[in-house]
Order: sequence, then C-alpha cells, then structure tokens
Amino acid sequence: MNLSMSWDKGTLLLTFIAGLSLNGSFFVLFSSLVTFSIFPLVTLCLAAWCLHQRYLNRAMPDGMPSLAAAFFLLGILLYSAMVRVEYPDIGSNFVPTLLMIVVVFWIAMKWRARKVS
Repeated sequence: MNLSMSWDKGTLLLTFIAGLSLNGSFFVLFSSLVTFSIFPLVTLCLAAWCLHQRYLNRAMPDGMPSLAAAFFLLGILLYSAMVRVEYPDIGSNFVPTLLMIVVVFWIAMKWRARKVS
C-alpha cells in the first residue's frame, strides 16, 4: 500500500480527543456552571504531546491536515453540545449540533473521495 494513500486513524483520533479536551479545559477553567476537574487539562497535555511526537516521527499523507482539523473541530463542537445539554443555562445547543452535522458530512465526503482514488 502506498504511504501517501494510507491515512493514520490514530492521528485523527488524537486530534478529536484534543478538541474535546481543549473545550473541556476551557469550560472547567472559565465557566462557573461546570465543576472544576483536572482531567481535561491532563488529557489536553497528553494528546498534544502525542500529536507532537507523531508529527516529529511520521510524514503526513496528502489531505490529512484538513481532515485532522475537521476532527479537531468536531471534538470541540461535540463537547460544546454535550455541556449545553447538561447545563441549559449556558444556551442552546442548536448551532453546535448543526455545525457538527456539517462537519460530519464533510468528513464523510473526504473519506469517500479517499476510498475512490
């Protein structure tokens, strides 16, 4: 299999986790409604470290940076929607959910285009 055609699913999972933990860290540090926890901060540090190690040791295939950014954005939006469901005083989760659907369809379109070529 050609290296440029294989996509690293581990990197995509790490970017998704980094998006979740970044938004989780933001909420625990700056929102009075969400109780403080150290775990989003630890997860963010570990995900960023693992992504940095992958960046240093592996070449990124064509199209991977945009897909990784989409997974990162999906993680941010997913956490935002979940927190807004749990704490409705923050606001509606309509916009994050709508944006999540758009990002998921964009990811599916890119994934299908990868399978075809």
